[in-house]
Amino acid sequence: MGLLNFLPREEQYFDLFIQMTLYISSAARELKEMLADKNHDYVEYAQRIKRLEHACDELTHNISTKLNKSFITPFDREDIYLMSTALDDIVDLIDDAARAIIIFDVHEITDYARDFADVIERMAEQLKEIVSTLKRPKNVTQRLVEIHRLENEGDDIYHAAIAELFHDEHDALTVLKWKEVYEKLEAAVDRCENVANIIESVIIKHT
Repeated sequence: MGLLNFLPREEQYFDLFIQMTLYISSAARELKEMLADKNHDYVEYAQRIKRLEHACDELTHNISTKLNKSFITPFDREDIYLMSTALDDIVDLIDDAARAIIIFDVHEITDYARDFADVIERMAEQLKEIVSTLKRPKNVTQRLVEIHRLENEGDDIYHAAIAELFHDEHDALTVLKWKEVYEKLEAAVDRCENVANIIESVIIKHT
């Protein structure tokens, strides 16, 4: 059984959420490819991520506008708003990380940054699968568990990266640059888990 029986016109929320997760997956994939690019040609990747970020912003605005006009919603308005803004934040943070790489004129990408990008991409794929079945949730629990596991993996990467940065790197400017990049990447991981928590709460409330 779905979350709620409601008028067909309100199903657009699910379609909009699915589209947002597609943008997130694309942005995560672009970031992963950007950080793996041996030619250091980062600008084109960052520009594509920025376009995805703008598209996600537009969807968030559409959801907010629709909420103001909807009489019946598939689940609580507050949860719809929370989910849309949290999904949008993921792309924002991916964009922030990509821009930081360029602004700080980073040339040599660390293995930690690549590991972070891999975790973000895997979390994005899990979110996409979960949201695609949100109308009639199935196999959600194991995917939620996997997102929480990936968040723990991201925490381990962050702690190891910061420890090595402060222990082995003697150039203060390099430390500042990478600390900022790592924090943005970790924030993206945390935001993915936050979305999973919101979805879990919605499912519990409406099933």
